[in-house]
Amino acid sequence: MYKKTITYNDYDGNERTEDFYFNLTEAEITEMELKVAGGMTKKVERIVQAQDSAQIIEVFKDLISRSYGEKSPDGRRFVKSPEVLERFTQTEAYSKLFMELATDSKAAAAFFNAIVPQRVAESMSAADKTSSAPVLMSAT
Repeated sequence: MYKKTITYNDYDGNERTEDFYFNLTEAEITEMELKVAGGMTKKVERIVQAQDSAQIIEVFKDLISRSYGEKSPDGRRFVKSPEVLERFTQTEAYSKLFMELATDSKAAAAFFNAIVPQRVAESMSAADKTSSAPVLMSAT
């Protein structure tokens, strides 16, 4: 679970500072890997190598959309729904986060590593060290 504090101006011009939550479970990561021919990680590697900006933007949008949610008051659930996501994407906080990820590769790598379970991040990091191809999510 990653808590990102974002300061932004709302549509009335008021400055707001709010916490937003992002998380991908092992099941969600596995599903992402299995739904893409060759795996999501390899797809991202191909996109980065090709320097395909349009595809990179789509990956960021997908990661934000899949990982954003709201914690239940008792902490037992992390609620993700189209309505919850829509409320977030209609704020300037979303725009600010999106632009940060799209323009700062270190911030993008840090975001990805923060939203995946620690065990998954560690195994991906180990795989990155054995691969000669650049990986979007490594903070280099």
